[in-house]
Amino acid sequence: MRIVDIRETAVALKTNLRNAVFDFSEMTTSVVAVITDVIRDGKPVAGFAFNSTGRYACGAQMRDRFIPRILKAPPESLVNEAGDNLDPEKILACMMQREKPGGHTERSVAIGTIEVACWDAAAKIAGKPLHRVLAEKYNGGQVIDRVPCYVGGGWYQLGKGVRGLQDEIRMRLDEGYTTMKIKVGGAPIPEDVARVEAALKIVSSSDNLAVDANAAFDRERALAYARALAPYGLRWFEEPTDPLDYALLAEVVGIYDAPIGTGENLFSTQDVQNLIRFGGLRADRDIIQTDVPQSYGIAQFSRTLDMLKKNGWARKSVFPHGGNQMTLAIVGGFGLGGCEAYPGVFGIFAGFADNAKVENGYIKLSDLPGIGFEAQDALYAVMREVGAAG
Repeated sequence: MRIVDIRETAVALKTNLRNAVFDFSEMTTSVVAVITDVIRDGKPVAGFAFNSTGRYACGAQMRDRFIPRILKAPPESLVNEAGDNLDPEKILACMMQREKPGGHTERSVAIGTIEVACWDAAAKIAGKPLHRVLAEKYNGGQVIDRVPCYVGGGWYQLGKGVRGLQDEIRMRLDEGYTTMKIKVGGAPIPEDVARVEAALKIVSSSDNLAVDANAAFDRERALAYARALAPYGLRWFEEPTDPLDYALLAEVVGIYDAPIGTGENLFSTQDVQNLIRFGGLRADRDIIQTDVPQSYGIAQFSRTLDMLKKNGWARKSVFPHGGNQMTLAIVGGFGLGGCEAYPGVFGIFAGFADNAKVENGYIKLSDLPGIGFEAQDALYAVMREVGAAG
């Protein structure tokens, strides 16, 4: 068997949401289709993925380097020992040929997106949901059927205000979610504190509310927010510093006793290792939030988890960024702490199966082969179009 083609296109997210750092009005994402010569139901098996949200489409690197390397490789070098399925770990190694160490963000998103699409294809060829394939390979065969899920929301929007924020949270609780994350850092501290207090009145417990600063703060503002938020004991305080400013993060951790969440803007095992080595993080409470399709993909993520384990971190402390079907399958397969959700945000690229229901903060995993994009009609229509383009 072999990969016969890999196709990519950029799609606009079309949203006016804003966090503390930027708005998403120009945001795009790369959609990838990996076409194989395996025929099922009269059609070639194709694997799909997209590069999560928050990083722009990266088709140039794919088309110039990574796709040609895969298509030029001997087909037998990219499959498992039995020769009956793709081996994404070998495909990752193929893409990394002639790549200089470091400079991860220049290539990690492009490579990771293709790699996740290869996993989708491999799981479809095996006739299994991706979360089951991953559980069998990377989690000792411990297959689960549901995943804890929290809402990433509370965005800054013109005219929304505190009452609008409370209405949003009520709506999500009515949908079955129990935990909400809201944005901070895009308003003066007193205004953001008022938003936190208003949100707490709705969720009832500080353990059900997290905040996200999107790495917006310099030292003065990071420490000021840490002091202002510390009394509330929130579920976690996310990205209070620049992703690579480990010294400042350690300062924040030193005055903030409640959990910190960070790591979604780090794209390699080495960077996450430096984060826990120099950032002052505490394995008994803090949260690692690596975005898998943006970080070289699933095989490399398994190595990050191995590194974390050697340093005393449990898988339940890992909550990958990205409220989408890919992340849901990955969280379930590896047995991680939970998954983010973006209901009503980022159009077709957010959310899960069209008929998915959240019950007491949990969402059921797809039983379709692969990632389960087929259960998202609008998104799958775009992916099929990319796969059909010759």
